[in-house]
Amino acid sequence: MDPADSDIVFQSYGRCCNNEQFFVDFYDFFMSSSEEVRAMFTETDMKQQRHLLRNGIMQLVLHARGLPDTKLRALGESHSRRGYNVRPDFYHLWLEALMKTLRRHDPEFSDTVESAWRRAIQPGIEIIRGAY
Repeated sequence: MDPADSDIVFQSYGRCCNNEQFFVDFYDFFMSSSEEVRAMFTETDMKQQRHLLRNGIMQLVLHARGLPDTKLRALGESHSRRGYNVRPDFYHLWLEALMKTLRRHDPEFSDTVESAWRRAIQPGIEIIRGAY
């Protein structure tokens, strides 16, 4: 992992995560990406879900900055077929929703920032997805 990527991502997330609308918009994008995704959230407390998302993205960012993958492995287990049954193909939709949300909320978003995000968090996403 290029330390420059993790710095770019850390700063980008910092510019976005203090605005609750960031997390609202993420779920608007994510749920509009698929009827199946939308159906997963029908009985969900979205305020709590946004809090969990805030922490989950931070865990991906911290893993990119060198922290152990313990929390990501636990997240993978909770999202596996034995937990919430989040199918592996949904992670691409999740990532694209995140990129759209970052593009909307990070005033410094650029192709460089997007590439850094993708490179930085893909290994963590693979850990979560791999637990399926």
